[in-house]
Amino acid sequence: MSGASYGRVNLNPLPHNFLGLDEATSSRESSRVLVVQVPFEATTTYRSGTREGPSAIVRASRNVELYDEELGVEPHLVGIHTLPELDLPLRDLEDSQQQIEAVIGEIVAEGKFPVALGGEHSISIGAVKALRSAFPDLSVLQLDAHADLRDTYSGTPLSHACVARRILESCALVQVGIRSYSQEEAKFLETGQKQNLWSVEQARSSGNWLEQAISKLSPNVYVTLDLDVFDPSEMPAVGTPEPGGFHWHEVLDILRLVMQERNVVGIDLVELCPIPGNIAPDYLAARLAYKAIAYKFRRALCATSRPAPPG
Repeated sequence: MSGASYGRVNLNPLPHNFLGLDEATSSRESSRVLVVQVPFEATTTYRSGTREGPSAIVRASRNVELYDEELGVEPHLVGIHTLPELDLPLRDLEDSQQQIEAVIGEIVAEGKFPVALGGEHSISIGAVKALRSAFPDLSVLQLDAHADLRDTYSGTPLSHACVARRILESCALVQVGIRSYSQEEAKFLETGQKQNLWSVEQARSSGNWLEQAISKLSPNVYVTLDLDVFDPSEMPAVGTPEPGGFHWHEVLDILRLVMQERNVVGIDLVELCPIPGNIAPDYLAARLAYKAIAYKFRRALCATSRPAPPG
């Protein structure tokens, strides 16, 4: 690699899948991770463009280094297969959620780890339903700027603004990073959910907040990560940016510990709205997805990468 070149260098074009992996580490049969592209956008209410998120993340991921400098391993060696983009009916929200549920259900039935790339946040509704069927004790960790606890919004209960309310109908929910919600949501929080919510300000003022939050999660956990949990200075490419968010290493701290303390059975990254000419947010999302995979399979990767003892 020359001094003027960065990222991975390959004389041959990389395959158009997550990380640009060859068949040896990306076949469906041998992979432990399945990446699901869900370019669904039907209920966004501010800046649109989340339908372009999955393809932007996959495109950026092909420039992510395969070696994880923090863990000293190459996480892609667990096998990461990328599914084609889902083609969902935008005018039939219920049918779309059922299709998402079916795809995630198939992945779980295969014993694979689903990584869903959105798309708007409503895609989590179908994903959680599928995992709840497989893991009856499922709980959900939501990283987000917004509470998403409205019962209905813009005439539908399946809006991206209602995703947390729908999740709560079947699962315990822990919310982290929240810093914006309506009066309706404030009243709902007072019924009991507020004890499971940590704002960024609360997190930064408490030394053991993360341990407290994770203690409220069941053994099997689904992580839904709205990229607006980040501060807009690091992640401006979202539909509804909110000031005062988490930074890169704070989000990594959360993912690292929940993966260590709980059996995380799936994750989604949602609400990326790519900005033409600004590739940094796309790259952040791609690297974040890869870090999540690294933390999920850390024990297995570290066990297989240990050097042989001398002699």
